[in-house]
Amino acid sequence: MQAPAQAQPQERAQPLIPLNTEEQHAFGIEVAAPVPARASLSRRYPGQVAVPNRQLRVVAAPQAGVVETLLVAEGERVAPDQVLARLASPELVEAQSNYLEAVTRLELADSELQRERMLHSEGITAERRLIEAQSRQRELATLADQRRQRLVLAGLRPAAIDELAKSHRLSSTLAVRTPIGGVVLEQMVDTGQSVAASAPLYRIGELAPLWVEAHVPVDALAGVEAGGLVRLPELGVDGRIITVGRLVHPEDQGVLVRAEITDGADALRPGQFTVVQLSTGAEPGAADGAGSGSWRLPSAAVVRQAGATYCFLQVEGGFRAVPVTVVAEEDQSTVVRGPFTASDRVAVGGVAALKAAWLAGDGA
Repeated sequence: MQAPAQAQPQERAQPLIPLNTEEQHAFGIEVAAPVPARASLSRRYPGQVAVPNRQLRVVAAPQAGVVETLLVAEGERVAPDQVLARLASPELVEAQSNYLEAVTRLELADSELQRERMLHSEGITAERRLIEAQSRQRELATLADQRRQRLVLAGLRPAAIDELAKSHRLSSTLAVRTPIGGVVLEQMVDTGQSVAASAPLYRIGELAPLWVEAHVPVDALAGVEAGGLVRLPELGVDGRIITVGRLVHPEDQGVLVRAEITDGADALRPGQFTVVQLSTGAEPGAADGAGSGSWRLPSAAVVRQAGATYCFLQVEGGFRAVPVTVVAEEDQSTVVRGPFTASDRVAVGGVAALKAAWLAGDGA
């Protein structure tokens, strides 16, 4: 969580805390080098894994009928255009009959139009009869196209419709196919169940990449923006922020932050609850100590006194308290801004003893 900048004491030389090597060992004082921090991690927020909307499909019954066979179940992987189920549909038989009727009438209209053209060319019939025959033929061609399209919407393929027109063999069985490949996330019907047209049968999802969504408090959004890093610490998976919402949700006063997970998505499951940490940028400390950059230290290295924060820097003859500004508090570490270098050593163990010695020597 991003911490507000804290007030520092007036610039003054902090007294030396004299300690020799034996005394440091006796007090259990341990030191470590500060690590330049290019980014800081927030505290942990609850998140949930979701499938991107563009990768979800609900496969519905194209016609009313009875579920005759279910060929896949929840959790199975399917390929594009794979048959998922078969329906027994009386309405399909009726639609095929209507199409065949339109095709038959169109064939008759084609024959009549051909005959009228021949008679008109020989001067036997008037032009009016040719025009009427052309009009009937166009009208029936439109009707046949409409009824063919009705069969396409019902789930029949063009090759199957062409075969129907040749054989006139009706079928009540309808194959339901998936438009995308992926995993069956949900089966919504059972074998033998009657379903209406457009009733959902399966929910299919492509599971790479995935989304992780979390609600982040409004006051913790500073520095959170699209393109930033998101970490799932319990799974060792990272992602990138793609959305920072504008709506504050009234139930928790949180704002939706959505991240896309590409590498490591196979370790996640849709609907899974997890925890996330958000990364925000920081100006890293320079190796030569020029300026005052950001450094990551174990949280135990930072002490607070009189509204200010300090770290104990190892110097010749002991330690000296150095004022720092807390940039962010992470799970086990704290990002601070202070005048360190990568070669410095800061107390990370036995800090309570150092603080006591410091206050005693300072007369606090």
